[in-house]
Amino acid sequence: MSASAALLSIEVLDYDFMRRALVAAVLVGLAAPATGVFLVQRRLALIGDGLGHVAVTGVALGLVLDRAPVFVALITAVIGAVVLELIRSRREAVAEMALAILFYGGIAGGVVLVSRAPAGGRSLNQYLFGSITTTSTSDLVTFGVLAVVVMTVTVALGPALFTVSSDEEFARASGLPVVPLNLTLAVLSALTVVISMRVVGVLLVSALMVVPVAAAQLVTRSFRSTYLAGILVGAVVSVSGVVASYYLDTPPGGTIVLFAIGLFAVTLIAQALVRALR
Repeated sequence: MSASAALLSIEVLDYDFMRRALVAAVLVGLAAPATGVFLVQRRLALIGDGLGHVAVTGVALGLVLDRAPVFVALITAVIGAVVLELIRSRREAVAEMALAILFYGGIAGGVVLVSRAPAGGRSLNQYLFGSITTTSTSDLVTFGVLAVVVMTVTVALGPALFTVSSDEEFARASGLPVVPLNLTLAVLSALTVVISMRVVGVLLVSALMVVPVAAAQLVTRSFRSTYLAGILVGAVVSVSGVVASYYLDTPPGGTIVLFAIGLFAVTLIAQALVRALR
């Protein structure tokens, strides 16, 4: 690392808000792909968007009630995730329509509720588009606890969750508790959305759950290696995006996602070149 690059890195650490932002970026970068790898396996890559919409209602309700929006959003997202999984498990034509109503109702409810909040729409924008530099110490504690829960459960129940995500019928025949495992994954998804919304915003949360996993899948051959590579990529692009946004004066959430997409594109191109050379 050059002397100028080292000085730039030190400058970032001179500010309390940037130190908190970097810690939050690491937590989200680890937790989002840890859950996303199972959603990708289940072909439910965009579920984060739906839960993000539901979480918007929780944030707006918290603003209206003058309570901690993160905790209210957490409760709302968990309830929404459980309802979503129960609807999905019905496997009926009406289920898809019900899910769409749930998603759009969530964002619509948030927009209506926030109009009654004393703080107004500006506070809601922090959750829609992310506002990592406003992360407080109490936010970090909350994110840290949730991230530890997500990582612990995904590691402890990883094989079972992978089996259920790959083939529910085989999992059921193997004696695994399919419904509780599906509900566990749904709740983990809700926790991940709540952790991520202050960093990248609910409108981009699915990208951080999916793109690092997609990049990892290009170079890995097993589920375990994909899991490890995915959380590594998530942490790297999150920290890199925050640092770059500081110097480029760009929104951190969007910068993080663009870094993730850029890494995916570079990996894809490199893989194609290697195949062509062979």
